[in-house]
Amino acid sequence: MAITAVYPDLRDRPVLITGGGSGIGAALTEGFVRQGSKVAFIDIADAPSNALCDRLEREAGVRPLFVKADLRDIEALRAAIHYAEAAHGPALVLINNAARDDRHDIAAVTSEFWDANQAVNLKPHFFTAQAVAEGMKKAGTGSIINFTSTSFMINLGTLPSYAAAKAGIIGLTKGLAGALGKHGIRVNAIAPGWVITERQQELWVTEEGLAAHVAKQCIHEVMKPDDIVGPCLFLASDSSRMLTAQTMIVDGGFL
Repeated sequence: MAITAVYPDLRDRPVLITGGGSGIGAALTEGFVRQGSKVAFIDIADAPSNALCDRLEREAGVRPLFVKADLRDIEALRAAIHYAEAAHGPALVLINNAARDDRHDIAAVTSEFWDANQAVNLKPHFFTAQAVAEGMKKAGTGSIINFTSTSFMINLGTLPSYAAAKAGIIGLTKGLAGALGKHGIRVNAIAPGWVITERQQELWVTEEGLAAHVAKQCIHEVMKPDDIVGPCLFLASDSSRMLTAQTMIVDGGFL
C-alpha cells in the first residue's frame, strides 16, 4: 500500500473497524496501521483476519488486534468492543464497514431473510456507535464513519434489501451527527462505487460488465480497496474537524 498522506493526529489514536479482515476493511486496517494508529478490528472470519495480522506484523512491525465476533449478535458485538477498548483505550475512530451484498430476487425474499440482511447491513451500525459514544463523549472528540453504498443511488435492482439498509445508513448518519455533535463527535458516511474486491471478482465481475461500468465513470480506472483508504483517513483525522452529517461519494465519477 502506497502512503500518500500522513496525519500526525492519527498516531496512537484508538481505531475500531468492523469487517476489517478482508476486502475494503482489510485495506482500511492496513491504512490506519501504517498511520501509527492503535487498530482493532472485528470480523467473523478467522483465516483472512489472521493472515492479514501476520502480514502487517511482518511488513509494518505492528500487529493489529483481531477480535472475532458475529455482528448479528449484539451482546457479542458489545463484548468485542469492550475487549478492544480494554486493550487500546476508548475508540476515538469507529469505522462501520462490515456488510454483505448478497444478490436476491424480490419474490424470493422472506421475512427471515430480510431480518438477517438488515442485521448485518444496518443494525450493527447503530449499536457500535452506541457502544463507543460514551468514551468519545468523555474525550470530547471522536469520528464515526459509516459505510453506505451508491447501489441504492443508481437504482440497482439486484439487491433491494441491501439497498434499503444502505439508504438507511445515511439517515442514521445524519441522526447520530445531530445527537453527538455537541460532544465534539463527528459522524459521516462514505458511499463507495463498485470497488473490485476478491469477493466481487469471484462472484459478480465479468470482463464486459466491468468495462461497461468503468466506461461510465469520469475516471476510467478500476476502483480497488486502496482507493477508499484516503477518504476514510481524512474523515477520521482532525483535518475534517468541521465536517459532519455528510456523505462522501467515492465512485470515480460514475454519478
